Amino acid sequence: MAQGPVAGRWVLAGKDGRLTAYARTEGGLLRWTEEIPGGPGWSGPDLFPADGLSDLSVGQGPDGYAHFTARRRTRAEGPDGTETLTYHHAVQYQTGRPVTPWESLGTLYQNVGMSLRGGPPAVAVDAQGAPHVFVRNNGRGIHVRRQDAKGDWGRWQDLRGSMTFETGCASSAADGRVRFAAPGEKGLTFWAQRSPGGPMEKGEDVPYLARDGSVGTLETAPGRVTHFWHAADGSGVYAYREGAGVMALGGGPAYGAVAAVRARVEGYDCTVLAHRAVGGRTALAAYPTENEAAGLWWTEIGEEGLDSPALAVDAHGLVVIASVSARGELLVNRQKDASGLSLGRWQRF
Repeated sequence: MAQGPVAGRWVLAGKDGRLTAYARTEGGLLRWTEEIPGGPGWSGPDLFPADGLSDLSVGQGPDGYAHFTARRRTRAEGPDGTETLTYHHAVQYQTGRPVTPWESLGTLYQNVGMSLRGGPPAVAVDAQGAPHVFVRNNGRGIHVRRQDAKGDWGRWQDLRGSMTFETGCASSAADGRVRFAAPGEKGLTFWAQRSPGGPMEKGEDVPYLARDGSVGTLETAPGRVTHFWHAADGSGVYAYREGAGVMALGGGPAYGAVAAVRARVEGYDCTVLAHRAVGGRTALAAYPTENEAAGLWWTEIGEEGLDSPALAVDAHGLVVIASVSARGELLVNRQKDASGLSLGRWQRF
């Protein structure tokens, strides 16, 4: 039974057009896969062992590969056994194919005690297919470790930052530039590659307080990204992108991350948003992309779910909404057609 979705954009489109959904369960990773591009049937769940691993997250690069990260706490035998916190990485190369064995990325520091304070990992993949793993560090800044074109992992790099919360958002744009956003006690901090494959550079700080784990990201124009989050005071969803400032998008108190996707709705390029409302149902809204002034109307749909819902676009260009039910099942609904955002019947897998 699923215990909730993995962190990150947890419904992904493969190169063959089929969607795949990922969730965590005790001792492993669960996976559901569309039987044909556009559905409606899904196979699964398939279980991939991940004994002792927690805080699973997923990211996807331009090549369509799904990269997973997780962390593991172990304790040596005996009354004075030392506790160790390590990070791990695995890959699924094609839709429906097995997940590789988990590769250890070691500890965050040589000092074991300092490493124990490392946060859950987030992963994004660049234009060369190289994963970047981000972790809140001992000093409450951010560390990153990246893989090179030969498949070798570099050292952990300190990106600085201060007073960040545990759970940030890693993402990459169509050009492969990686970004990371971290909420914290003083507001949001952003890092980005200024050029594909380049170093991560710190951007401006935005003094808005966001809930830990609520940040979501969407490329809303070529090379331009909009960040979404839940306000820490429960006042609703907010958005930010460089040059546009912070925008209020309405809604109310919520949990988990804000999911976002671009799709055609009534002939317009629209941004569709979803999040888990206080009662557990999925709250859904849409507006013309980068035209927040048009206003949003939030509607609650479906049944109570675990953690954050997911949004994706299927092989027919239709919006797909997914959540994990309170019973651990995958719940899926999709847009009837591109003439509007009317939905079909919920399916249970």
